Amino acid sequence: MKISKKFSAAKPVVSFEIFPPKADSGIEGIYDTLHALSFLKPDFISVTYGAGGEGNKGSVTAKIVERIKKIEGVESLAHLTCGEMTKSQLKAIVEDFKKRGIENILALKGDAEAEKGDFAYAKDLICELKKDDFCVGAAAYPEGHIACDDLELDLSYLKMKQDSGADFLIAQLCFENSKILQFIESAEKRGISIPICAGVMPILSKSQVQRMVFLCGASLPSPIIKLLNKYGDEGESLQKAGIEYAFKQMQGLMDSGVKGVHLYVMNKPFIAEYCMKNLKVGGTKK
Repeated sequence: MKISKKFSAAKPVVSFEIFPPKADSGIEGIYDTLHALSFLKPDFISVTYGAGGEGNKGSVTAKIVERIKKIEGVESLAHLTCGEMTKSQLKAIVEDFKKRGIENILALKGDAEAEKGDFAYAKDLICELKKDDFCVGAAAYPEGHIACDDLELDLSYLKMKQDSGADFLIAQLCFENSKILQFIESAEKRGISIPICAGVMPILSKSQVQRMVFLCGASLPSPIIKLLNKYGDEGESLQKAGIEYAFKQMQGLMDSGVKGVHLYVMNKPFIAEYCMKNLKVGGTKK
């Protein structure tokens, strides 16, 4: 089923994101995680494009996405980065995806230098994927892309993704709901009408926060800073508080009428279990 159709439901879409096992780990090691997450009945589960060694990143992602859909019975979304990809490589990946019954792809530029491949931007990848009738998602940045200092320019790039055929957007993590809601409002004013899923990531450690801030430029609101100051390096206490903050963020976003919430579960089912157990949609638990 194409994920775009799920946004027609009255309730907001709730989805999870996971990553493949490390290159030196067997793919079977993630099966229990897939089963536990699928049991919670999210609208879809996305799988990042990585691990498995240089030559078969897409293959590892595709195998996991296929299993989620066919074995676990939950719709799935395959991430695909195009920074170093040639058109011939994309053709082979597309054929593999089709054979596996994969219908949904998140089109990303990735971290590599685009000059090494045939696709300069994610919008170029979106155009190619739409030729094969995939349902295509794209990335959005509530606080702007880390490489772009102009928020208005960033929104214009987002509009280009929609015009290239993107069916929905998944937002990068942001710890402050007011900024997410303001971003969605600004996007709509710029003519972006496709659904936007707000990205939520629970804080589990100080090192994780430092890494995320450095990689994506997410700002830390006062409640997060106070939370980190209160618990310091107390692993279990910090994790509990971080997951509670993420749950409240999800609930607040849904109460504000967002079309979707995308939870970065970091391959830890207990994060999703807590949030889904307590989450209420329209007065009832999800």
